[in-house]
Amino acid sequence: MKVLPLTFRTKLAYGLGELGTVIPVSIAVFFLLYFLTDVAGLNPALAGAVLLVGRGWDAINDPLIGWLSDRTHSAWGRRYPWMIYGAVPLALGCTLQWIVPPISSQWGLFAYYTLLSLLVYAAFSAVQLPFAALAAELAQDYDQRTQLMGIKAGFNIVGSVVGLVLAQVVFASIADVPQRYVTIGWLSSLAVLLGIGLCVWGTYSRYWAVQSPTPVVHRSFWTEVPSLWHNSAFRWLMGLNLCSLMGIQVTAAMLPYFVSHWMRLPAQHFTQMAIVVQVSAVLTMPLWMKVAQQTSKRIVYFCGAPLAFVALAAMSWVQPGQLWLMYGFGVMIGVGLSTFYLVPLAMLPDVIAIDAIQTGQRREGLFFSFLVFFQKVSLAIALFIVGRLLDRTGFIGGETLQVQPVEALWAIRLMMGLFPALLILGGLYCAYRYPITRQQLQIIRADSHSAT
Repeated sequence: MKVLPLTFRTKLAYGLGELGTVIPVSIAVFFLLYFLTDVAGLNPALAGAVLLVGRGWDAINDPLIGWLSDRTHSAWGRRYPWMIYGAVPLALGCTLQWIVPPISSQWGLFAYYTLLSLLVYAAFSAVQLPFAALAAELAQDYDQRTQLMGIKAGFNIVGSVVGLVLAQVVFASIADVPQRYVTIGWLSSLAVLLGIGLCVWGTYSRYWAVQSPTPVVHRSFWTEVPSLWHNSAFRWLMGLNLCSLMGIQVTAAMLPYFVSHWMRLPAQHFTQMAIVVQVSAVLTMPLWMKVAQQTSKRIVYFCGAPLAFVALAAMSWVQPGQLWLMYGFGVMIGVGLSTFYLVPLAMLPDVIAIDAIQTGQRREGLFFSFLVFFQKVSLAIALFIVGRLLDRTGFIGGETLQVQPVEALWAIRLMMGLFPALLILGGLYCAYRYPITRQQLQIIRADSHSAT
């Protein structure tokens, strides 16, 4: 089949699809736990349980939906039906999860937000996984796949910043606290519908122009999962990815508590702080890519991760009133965070290349779904631990700022900085043990070409 050029329309539309999923996710990462405890008034332990159940359900859905979408046959293709029909309940759930229902019982609130969590995560998997797989069907060669993955990563970071900017505008414009989050819910829903709708509209003609007959897949997902553990590079890459992202996710979840209850600052400061981190990550991404070309991917992580480690560890000791220090450490965290976005995604093709030599198969989807499965479960466990720790230390939730127990303030400070820093140490160890080097990969590729 003739290779058709990847048009600007296709690339832009695919990037907009990424925005449609990233904007609501970035808002939820930074604000959902805080909303549940301080606005909805849910006990911190129950709030952590809501996130644990939702993330666990999400992790279970990922391999199932990936398996089903591979086997979907319709007039719209394999991926579009999932994206279109999944976007509607996802938008609905994004609206309802930011509303405080007229329920006074703690268990009633827990049931309400847990059911919504199940809806949102199931719908998100139904949209996000087929959307990610769509890239392979829009691209016809290695260079086009690289372009689309680069666009996806770029729009991912941009979407995170856009979500935080929207939250900043809402917080500055609306005085009523519950109404702020209702508005955030509506904006999240609008992002989903517009992003996915424009993605389908902008890529549909390209999809059918480049399609070739799809072979029927008979291989069971679960029969191949154990074989992944034979790839030691994947095991260490998974550990690196989990430690890095868990550290950042815990920091993101604790940032509103740190800014409000420890630093005693207005709500707009935690969106500004998050924006500082994300913008720093975006601006330093080209630098790290250049370093990777000149040295290696491991060297990039060894340079960036220690910056994040030092900044996070020091953040626990920042005192109220030291704004310049808080934002300065935010810049350092962002510079290190940039390597967390870049390095695992850059290493994964090397891991897949090793696996292809060992098994004779290209199993990108299997590696992706398995990595995401454990990533989501571990993140849910981390947030559950945060909720339990806040509860055990006597944290007092509510819309108005309360005088917190000393133990709760220490928990907030340590979870904001020192605990994520220790996780990053784990990531550094995994990067050290990661076995694939540039020279080894060149030898493997040469052997592969000679064998064919």
